[in-house]
Amino acid sequence: MAEHNEWFFPRGALTDRWWESVVDDSLDGWQHTGLRVAELAGNAVELEAGDVERIVVPLAGSFAIEHDGETTHLAGRSSVFDGPTDVVYVGAGNGLTISGFGRVAVAEAPTRVRKPSVYIAKHAVPVELRGAGRDSRQVHNFGTPGALDAASLIVCEVITPAGNWSSHPAHKHDEDVPGHESRLEEIYYFEAAPVRGAGAPPTADAFGSFATYRSAAGDIETNALVRTGDIALVPFGYHGPAVAAPEYDLYYLNVMAGPGEERAWLISDDPRQAWLRDTWTAQDTDPRLPYVSTTQGAAQ
Repeated sequence: MAEHNEWFFPRGALTDRWWESVVDDSLDGWQHTGLRVAELAGNAVELEAGDVERIVVPLAGSFAIEHDGETTHLAGRSSVFDGPTDVVYVGAGNGLTISGFGRVAVAEAPTRVRKPSVYIAKHAVPVELRGAGRDSRQVHNFGTPGALDAASLIVCEVITPAGNWSSHPAHKHDEDVPGHESRLEEIYYFEAAPVRGAGAPPTADAFGSFATYRSAAGDIETNALVRTGDIALVPFGYHGPAVAAPEYDLYYLNVMAGPGEERAWLISDDPRQAWLRDTWTAQDTDPRLPYVSTTQGAAQ
């Protein structure tokens, strides 16, 4: 049987030098994806060139990325709940240096395939409103196959408004079934915050919840309250739901890659829950969506 929450890491559990969190193949049983999170205050962090492709994602703040002999400036955003951000993909074989102010994430996947680096502007990020009713969520598909020509890395981010459910119905992608399911590791990096205008005190404990459970590929059991900086890993098994508490919005960054030659996100729903997708056709999308920057004059 799986150990309860063995694949869940609270903020601070994966620190490495100047990185607040690092997920890589030093974790037993983990090999296809990586993630780094840092808080910068004008200083810089450097990543060496190697057989790894990366996407730099501003969580809050603006950054300069030195790579490929040039500098890409990321305007970023004030928070992950302000809609999409611009990002930069740095192909394998290139090192990079990140400097600036704020929180930044670097999604990674090992590969020997060289793809050209590319900047994706905020306005070019595909924004998807997925689900309906209380299953409504907002997905930023800047690193998915339709938006980015990467070797194996698949990255997106999800905003789940307060009181809503996402990663729902529970699903899996832990075996190769051509045309139906792809085998992918997945990282969930979480942030949570009080709903804008709620008048929450500074001591408010913003949180959501996240679950995983076993499939034929292996035993896993995660049942955790998730807060800003927490990370859940999904090497196999069904995962979901991710649930936002009624007073708090929930965000997560998803990083996926696998051993297969095809770069595709193909999933299988838990057959006991798949029926709920049919209910979405009779419901409207949550009118609070899409979330955009408050500087653009739109509120959550």
